[in-house]
Amino acid sequence: MPLVKSVVGRGLAHEFPGTRRLFTGLDIELRPAEVTAVVGPSGSGKSTLLSILAGWVTPTEGTVERTGIAHVGWVFQNPHGVARRTALDHVVLPLLARGQHRSDAQRQARHILDRFGLGKVTERPYQTLSGGEAQRLMLARAIATGDDLLLVDEPTAQLDLATAGTVTAVLAQIGREDAIVVVATHDAHARDQCDRVIDLSEYQSGTGSAEIMTTSANQKAVGRIHRARKRIPTTLEPNAWTGSASELAMGPIRGDHG
Repeated sequence: MPLVKSVVGRGLAHEFPGTRRLFTGLDIELRPAEVTAVVGPSGSGKSTLLSILAGWVTPTEGTVERTGIAHVGWVFQNPHGVARRTALDHVVLPLLARGQHRSDAQRQARHILDRFGLGKVTERPYQTLSGGEAQRLMLARAIATGDDLLLVDEPTAQLDLATAGTVTAVLAQIGREDAIVVVATHDAHARDQCDRVIDLSEYQSGTGSAEIMTTSANQKAVGRIHRARKRIPTTLEPNAWTGSASELAMGPIRGDHG
């Protein structure tokens, strides 16, 4: 009988040498069939928390127990791809790596691309895609990889409102399937699509403990999160992971790590 997937953190706190503590006293329990949003002002440790949940960064305090998590995927705020490879190639490759025949992989890849509104750009090289198209392509590739734990950093930062709604709806659907999905976001609309919300501003040193809240209990916070969108960071926080196995397999990537 397969293990039930879960990620459980207890008493999590983190700080980098010479800096203030980002967050403290955080308890978290993540399971499939839910999408969890991580929100908070710039510099509050959102990307760092994702790294801790994945096991790529050791917390200053506390423990993380991962059960049934064989594959972890990360979709970055700043998308990276192989300049001359087509959009279709980016999604087919992880399916081939999972053992599918090419014809089956191409068929499924086209279906995944359609879900993200990318059906018309399947044969276009990555270097010709817009920022929003490239962001959606990285999400599509993450779906093809079939990760048990999917970490998504600012998935709607480069998207218009209508496209952002499509992306958050697809992420919600993925969460209802079999993956654990955690989304770091400043976007009030993306936050509202999630099942649970962790607001790291409630876990700052000296502010006391706070509960992880359901979306329905947080409508009053929407205005504050909307204002925070204007302060979206352009870089990952220190020690955040900088790639995935599928990215490495595809060779050199375009752009820096933001």
